[in-house]
Amino acid sequence: MNFLRTLWPTPFNIKEKDVASFIVQLIIFIIICVVVGILIGVLAKVPVLGLIFKIIGSLMEAYSVIGIVLCVLKFLGLV
Repeated sequence: MNFLRTLWPTPFNIKEKDVASFIVQLIIFIIICVVVGILIGVLAKVPVLGLIFKIIGSLMEAYSVIGIVLCVLKFLGLV
């Protein structure tokens, strides 16, 4: 569990059954993912660096999906 807390610290700030903190953390994850996704999408069109940015984009997407799942699990009290 400490490993998860070091990689994804924000989902563990959610209090169990507290809708306000849950919504705030979800909005943070979604906004960060959208902004970084757009930026990576623009940079992925560069011919030389496109592959690197596509890999970074895939890793960022996986990080955000795991973060959102952890938010939901923490909200439900399963983590």
